[in-house]
Amino acid sequence: MGKVSTEGATATMPITKPNVASELLRAMRPRQWVKNAFVFAAIAFSEGRLWRFWEPTIGPAPLLRVIGAFLAFCMAASAIYLINDLVDIEKDRAHPKKRNRPFASGRLSPVVGMVAATLLIIAVLPLALALDSNQGYLDWDFLVVLVTYIAIQGFLYTYWLKNVVILDILVLAAGFVLRAAGGAAVLDVLITPWLLVCMLLLALFLGIGKRRHELTLLEQGAGEHRRILQEYSVPMLDQMMAIVTASIIMAYSITAFLAPVAPQKPYPMLMATIPFVIYAIFRYLYLIYQRGEGGAPDELILKDLPLAGSVVLWGLTVLGVLLMFPN
Repeated sequence: MGKVSTEGATATMPITKPNVASELLRAMRPRQWVKNAFVFAAIAFSEGRLWRFWEPTIGPAPLLRVIGAFLAFCMAASAIYLINDLVDIEKDRAHPKKRNRPFASGRLSPVVGMVAATLLIIAVLPLALALDSNQGYLDWDFLVVLVTYIAIQGFLYTYWLKNVVILDILVLAAGFVLRAAGGAAVLDVLITPWLLVCMLLLALFLGIGKRRHELTLLEQGAGEHRRILQEYSVPMLDQMMAIVTASIIMAYSITAFLAPVAPQKPYPMLMATIPFVIYAIFRYLYLIYQRGEGGAPDELILKDLPLAGSVVLWGLTVLGVLLMFPN
């Protein structure tokens, strides 16, 4: 049999170039946009009535305004992700998973990231102003919340606070509180303070789980990837997790009992949602301690069916209570 010549084979093979658009979209982390759904919390836990959110106004209908707030936070969050990845390029290269990110792997130019982040921030400000305008009146409150979110998460955290022990977790948790406050601001309603406490505790729960996952995954090399990890230990984080877990369940129970949009007699109707919250918390603990998960909470919620199912059932139960038992 004659030999098969391979001469020139390498030269004829097509060279695959990274798709800039797809890599940029990946760097913007659309999977993490699910976090911005916290802006919708104002609908269920506001000091108002559900019908207000479908009532037409001179401006956009209130429900559309909340959707607009969700989109605004998605744009702002993506800009922050780009900024954070640009600052942490070298550190991400020391991480077994993050080194595959577009910037750390070299598939996406840092210049493209800087331009995209700038354009997103510039574009989101007029959107925030448009959402603040209601019946010809401009109140600026949503813009203030959004700018505060960008300033704290995109700059103070990225360049300073992420290197301050405990404050790094608290600042990330504050981002969830600002999302809920943004939803209330765009609707011009007040939300129960207990809901803000729940948001803070839930975000702390997720943040502590993420820190624990990073410590156990990187082991001795944790400090090389993120300097602040040297200030934590697994036993310390486990103690913090235990405290926050109990606090979440208690705070949410109080939130459900006192929610002003649901009837309180013969008993607080939203208490029917408490079992779903307890199951979701316990399921997440199981995934952290038994499966070694927790590094990407947003992805975990999407890929773990029992956890996702509990969240969906919670949402459906809240909606059902508010529709079937109007206050």
